[in-house]
Amino acid sequence: MQHRAQPPAEGPAQPPVEGSPAERLPVAAGGPARKIVLDGAAISRTLSRIAHEIIEHNEELDSVALVGIHTRGVPLAHRLRRLIDESAGLELEIGQLDITFHRDDVLVRSGQAPRRPQPVVHDTKLDFDLEGRTVILVDDVLYTGRTIRAAIDALFEYGRPARVQLAVLADRGHRELPIRPDYVGKNLPTARHERIQVQLLEVDEVDRVMLVSEAEETQIDETQIDTTQVGGTE
Repeated sequence: MQHRAQPPAEGPAQPPVEGSPAERLPVAAGGPARKIVLDGAAISRTLSRIAHEIIEHNEELDSVALVGIHTRGVPLAHRLRRLIDESAGLELEIGQLDITFHRDDVLVRSGQAPRRPQPVVHDTKLDFDLEGRTVILVDDVLYTGRTIRAAIDALFEYGRPARVQLAVLADRGHRELPIRPDYVGKNLPTARHERIQVQLLEVDEVDRVMLVSEAEETQIDETQIDTTQVGGTE
């Protein structure tokens, strides 16, 4: 008499680990697909690594200043400052930079209507002398490079630093200008119809980085127009 092997009993499905490729957020009908690529713990580890790289690569650490680019570059700069203080016992100078009037998509030529909604203006705050300093610009996502070009232009209106470095949480590629970051949290190759959306506790009440896929998305520049409302920059 032959006995058929019984298939193993199926246990309860295991939920995907947050931040793993399997975790996808619920998608509204007709809405974009969203996948978490970095969760809160991964963001913390990534920023800790960047902080240590900044310490290692700058012998004269006391001459370094962190400058966050609005919107989400500002809280990222503050987190890096705290992490560097915890590791090196040194509190760096910190500032924030608004690039609105240095963007190349703001001015309207020939009396035509703007192609995109106009950006929200934020405060620039640089309460220290730039001369002789190493200034590290901090942003959430590096895309075409146009935001960083605008940031450099804006920065040099306030002084002439000795060096300018760049730290970004995510680099999604598709550069249009010859700009390369000195410190990268995560390289996230994307297609043109995809974008990287960063959400931070200080702005969005949650820490995560998502890959958003939209089949018919209109291409946007690195910084979303009102990043405080839309929840992410590119």
